[in-house]
Amino acid sequence: MNVDLHCHSTASDGALAPAVLVARAFEHGVRVLALTDHDTLEGLDEARSAATTLGMQLVNGVELSCTWGGATIHVLGYGFDVNAPSLVQAIAQLHDGRWLRSEEISRKLALKGMPGALEGARQIQQELGDSGNAPARPHFADWMVREGFVKDRAEAFRKWLGAGKLGDVKQHWPTLEETVQTLRSAGAWVSLAHPWHYDFTRSKRRRLVADYIQAGGHAIEVVNGHQPAEQVGSLAILAREFGLLVTAGSDFHGPGGWSEIGEYRPLPEDLPPLWCRFKHDPVTATV
Repeated sequence: MNVDLHCHSTASDGALAPAVLVARAFEHGVRVLALTDHDTLEGLDEARSAATTLGMQLVNGVELSCTWGGATIHVLGYGFDVNAPSLVQAIAQLHDGRWLRSEEISRKLALKGMPGALEGARQIQQELGDSGNAPARPHFADWMVREGFVKDRAEAFRKWLGAGKLGDVKQHWPTLEETVQTLRSAGAWVSLAHPWHYDFTRSKRRRLVADYIQAGGHAIEVVNGHQPAEQVGSLAILAREFGLLVTAGSDFHGPGGWSEIGEYRPLPEDLPPLWCRFKHDPVTATV
């Protein structure tokens, strides 16, 4: 695909530095890219510089954490003003919240016989690239693998870090409504990230979408990497029912992971893609 609106760098929980990620996206045919790191804008300047050099369009992006119905929900924002006061303040609060969450995860793991988790996860994070942000759950998972507490990252999430488990600390996130309003006040287009990833019944997922629209959301992410085709179909039905714009992306975190950058299931042709609303700034390739 030549558009990818969901990917992560070392600024959050990805394995590649922003410039390296952009270069990889270009090599895989992507020409419109949104870097959507979790709760941070730290990687955008580096990514934009790399994209300009390659003649790509880099859309300001972010994936913000929030809560709805007792669960952690992720909301994607695009094309916003990075200096908008409301967004700057929200990012600062999320930055602090992520450090508090990492400390809490580490404390809980220590009580289960796994001491030193925060330091270990931070070391793994720093090995991937410099970041002032707190280590995320994948960093903790990789530390647990390195220390021999689990055999792989999947086991770490299944037993300790996944939804509803010890590492699912969410008391530091704002509400869905607050998050959507923060993004809209910064001039963002807003999309609900991977609605099928949440462990909801069909009716609860529909309520989530309805509340999200009431809060001011524009779109839902109908395609996320190589998710099953039946999930794409069900989300497409929701998009049609509510008259929503749609987004799609690889949710790339690193080589050999969920999906490759620029690769995801086809978007149903009758759905209106959000990226057609983006301002297409002219860029000049210098390579």
